[in-house]
Amino acid sequence: MTRRARNARLLNRSLMHAAAKLHYLDGLTQLEISRRMQVSTATVSRLLAHARQEGMVRIELVDLDESDEFGDRLCGLLGLKAVRVLESGNVASLASQVGTLLTEANLGAGSVVAIGWGRTVQSLIAAGLPELPGVVVVPATGGMHETASHFQINEFVRTAAEQMGGEARFLHAGLIASAELRAVLRRDPDTARILEFWSRTDAAILGIGEFQKASRRPGVRFPDDDAGRIVGDVVRHYYDEHGGEIRWEGQEDLMAISREELRRIPLSIGVAVGKEKVMAILGAARSGMINALVTDTQVARLLLDHLDRSGETAPKEAG
Repeated sequence: MTRRARNARLLNRSLMHAAAKLHYLDGLTQLEISRRMQVSTATVSRLLAHARQEGMVRIELVDLDESDEFGDRLCGLLGLKAVRVLESGNVASLASQVGTLLTEANLGAGSVVAIGWGRTVQSLIAAGLPELPGVVVVPATGGMHETASHFQINEFVRTAAEQMGGEARFLHAGLIASAELRAVLRRDPDTARILEFWSRTDAAILGIGEFQKASRRPGVRFPDDDAGRIVGDVVRHYYDEHGGEIRWEGQEDLMAISREELRRIPLSIGVAVGKEKVMAILGAARSGMINALVTDTQVARLLLDHLDRSGETAPKEAG
């Protein structure tokens, strides 16, 4: 083989690998890949086909019955309305399942959809949400002064509303607001409207925080006896593995949808993957702040193993 032929083959394999990674790992469509790689969609299709032929890509057909069984068992044992279990935590697949749950909820014009924050929610919105014309999209918490990209709650709301064909409503407030500041904010018509929307939210998309990471957040402090029991949080509402509330010093200043309001939402979707989130997911489900779950088979297996070891085998009524 000549040097030119060798170089051409290496370049072609590099292109195959790049296209396969974008499609199978990052969840991009062939059209999106063609734009990013600046080639035609026909070329992308050929690259993906050759990648499979050369063994770069190994496709495993998952037994859907197993995933469905996991979902059905978790629904019963945790008293949830719906559980969607995926073989992997691929963002595009997670977003698709969240979209299906929202679509099945028959949300009409004027329905309120609350958006949480965190890396998972950020990724879901980047992957895309379904069209739900006329819905009102609101933040589940304040966060105006946050600097990390996964806490840019108003930007999440704006993007989600654009994707859904809905109306975005923003909360121009920080995560924490003193009693004096809250009194001022409540006199602001836009803020008062957000508070009213929280009381009648129809659906929510929420991340589930793992306490080990959240505990490093400045300003969130717990008594020593309580800190050891915390497993996770939903929009800064912390809980133990049984779902019991664990309050933190200054929580009365939290500018977010309340635990009680979360528990009243008809469809409150918690989205989380990864074995490190197992206890946080369990506590969130038991707390009632989520009543639907989208996760992966690894988490589902670990949840079921934990419930089996705990002797929890009797189904619970869905909340």
